[in-house]
Amino acid sequence: MLFNSLSFLIFFLVVSILYFALPHRFRWVLLLGASCFFYMCFIPIYIVILAATIAVDYVAGILIEGTPEASRKKAYLTVSIASVCAILFVFKYFNFFNNNLAALARVLHWNYPMKTLRLILPIGLSFHTFQSLSYVFEVYRGRQPAEKHFGLYSLYVMYFPQLVAGPIERPQNLLHQLKEVKRLDWQRLWNGVSLSLWGLFKKVVVADSLAIYTDTIYNNSRQHTGASLLLATYFFAIQIYCDFSGYSDIARGISRIYGIELMKNFETPYFAKSISEFWSRWHISLSTWFRDYVYIPLGGNRVSLGRSMFNIGVVFLISGLWHGANWTFVIWGALNGIYYLVWRSLEPVTAGVRRRIPAFGRLPLGVTPTATVRPWRALAWLRDGFLILVTFHLILLSWVFFRAANVSTALDTLRRIAVNRGPLFWDPIIVQGVLAIVLLVVLDILHRRTGFWDCLNQFPKWLRLGYSVALFFGIVLFGVDTGTRFIYFQF
Repeated sequence: MLFNSLSFLIFFLVVSILYFALPHRFRWVLLLGASCFFYMCFIPIYIVILAATIAVDYVAGILIEGTPEASRKKAYLTVSIASVCAILFVFKYFNFFNNNLAALARVLHWNYPMKTLRLILPIGLSFHTFQSLSYVFEVYRGRQPAEKHFGLYSLYVMYFPQLVAGPIERPQNLLHQLKEVKRLDWQRLWNGVSLSLWGLFKKVVVADSLAIYTDTIYNNSRQHTGASLLLATYFFAIQIYCDFSGYSDIARGISRIYGIELMKNFETPYFAKSISEFWSRWHISLSTWFRDYVYIPLGGNRVSLGRSMFNIGVVFLISGLWHGANWTFVIWGALNGIYYLVWRSLEPVTAGVRRRIPAFGRLPLGVTPTATVRPWRALAWLRDGFLILVTFHLILLSWVFFRAANVSTALDTLRRIAVNRGPLFWDPIIVQGVLAIVLLVVLDILHRRTGFWDCLNQFPKWLRLGYSVALFFGIVLFGVDTGTRFIYFQF
């Protein structure tokens, strides 16, 4: 059941009506039952895997909190991590490592009898595994009391708006909201609907339009020229942003209707002026998860420069592998790690430039702007624009590995882009795609300058109404009706 389907709309309307009709004490039962139904619509039997993860970390949290001995706390934490990660490994990574070991054995002429497992990856397994682990980590650190109510803890892991593709919530943010009494608030409902419409617009109008061209080119990359591959790569960069951030916006909008605020997962990342800024704006829930539970425990930046750089490299490699059991994702993670480390080493230079150029644009108190300072302000804009373009194109290069089916295809794609320009493969969808991108950029600039989605109540009602109506008709008139899955469902 996809967010961009009629079946989900019916499901959501039924759940929402019942949610506000039921007394508060029964609402968690409704949401938990709805979440189980939502998840079982994909592969019903896999609810057992999710239940096993929930049970392990629920028990681990209680044992950790009730144990005064540090060594036993750590032992319970270790068992919890090992158990849920073992489930993730079997379904997501076993065949990847097994196939690579088998290939190595063939090269070395060894006998390697282990066969590939015929398993389908449970949808969203990486997301709810990390959400469950974050609960255990927070209980272990003493920052979250263990949840004794098994149903509420299960709902924390299974909450259907963000079950499949996040954002990855922390217990401090979500658990207490599930316990609070919520009343129907028409202003909040309207804001939630508006945010959901924006997410749906990004998915079905922008992402799915671009996907038609991107899939056509990348699925037959050896038959297309470098010009077509380059355009498809640009399209994919916008496609994956609109696809994933669209899902996050729908999840946040639905939750806002219920009075539950989920964390923001994207903040105009393609306007970032550095690699570090990009990763503070892209998939924020995952970036902060790795920061808090991997990077900082490894020593963070409190260690020597060399060790700190090693820690960053480890985080990006794990992040790449988290996205998929394929060498393309490992290279994607490693490439972004290299970007981050190189950019960090250049920070003293870039910081000096940033300090000097704005200094020319500042005026003493009481002095009116004159034409003499305008060139320096223009220079600051040019500097920021240049940094945004460099950052975007570095990320664009890494998306080639993320999108390609394998490493050889990715390398061949880069080669064709560099040396085999040729004629552009034309498709009428290009026009709609370009117009959609232009509209997206304008609206993202609006949000970046005004914080539109963070302070909807501060804008006039006529503007919010007009905006929502325009989005609705845009979805109806220009939306791609293919029921395409969200890209991050595979993770």
